[in-house]
Amino acid sequence: MVDFSNLKKPYFIGEIGINHNGDTQIAKRLIDAANACQWDCVKFQKRNPDVCVPEHQKTVMRDTPWGRMSYLDYKYKVEFGKTEYDMIDKYSKEKPIDWTASVWDLDSLQFMNQYDVPFLKIPSALITDTELLIETAKTKIPLVISTGMSTLEEIDIAVDLIMKNGVNPVIMHCNSSYPTPKTELNLRVIETLRKRYGTEIGYSGHEEDLEPTVIAVSLGAKLIERHITISHDMWGTDQKSSLEVIAMDMLRKRCMEVEDMLGSSEKIVTASELPIRKKLRK
Repeated sequence: MVDFSNLKKPYFIGEIGINHNGDTQIAKRLIDAANACQWDCVKFQKRNPDVCVPEHQKTVMRDTPWGRMSYLDYKYKVEFGKTEYDMIDKYSKEKPIDWTASVWDLDSLQFMNQYDVPFLKIPSALITDTELLIETAKTKIPLVISTGMSTLEEIDIAVDLIMKNGVNPVIMHCNSSYPTPKTELNLRVIETLRKRYGTEIGYSGHEEDLEPTVIAVSLGAKLIERHITISHDMWGTDQKSSLEVIAMDMLRKRCMEVEDMLGSSEKIVTASELPIRKKLRK
């Protein structure tokens, strides 16, 4: 488990989600990429499609790389089960790199409990699912919640429920648009959330570029989550707003540079200034 209250540097989460398109070899390549770029964790999404897909959408037909099929069949096509997650667990530990998943329902929460993951995540879509919030908090596994498309009042209720069950969640500022327009990022909310809840704040970005995430780190975000992909040309709704490998490497380096540049709040004479001070001061 990760002690998010004691992070010395940003913790980087590569959101694979369903960008693997149901293929474990793609999942492995994404794990390799995140590890090579020195990211801390890869994350998936665990669902029971029968529970999560609304009834009116289950029979809607759509075109996919596997042919035309119902939306429910498509969701099953990209859903990993125990065999795949056993592989992910073993493969990630061999790197080593952390791995976990967002849980979308109680069945998926129970499923994830069989693995030793550093934290669990509640996605923005389910921040108002009080039963899922309470049952996830009861596991005492560190909990991260995303706050896309949520009001402060909805976040208040979620955080209160979680804290009453003995867990201080990490709260991720997030906008649920893919990709998010720059004018709607509202990064100053990071400070609003920190002052309001007194807990660690992160940033889950869905924008197409890097700068907003770097700014989020400068504003104090300690967890950074970005979707990752092998290629923007791959099939899937999340691929375009995901980071390819070069961008993953670049983002982490820029964020770590920001951490170095921010330094501490203590005003000191730095090592590089000492000889100049000696030369110029009388």
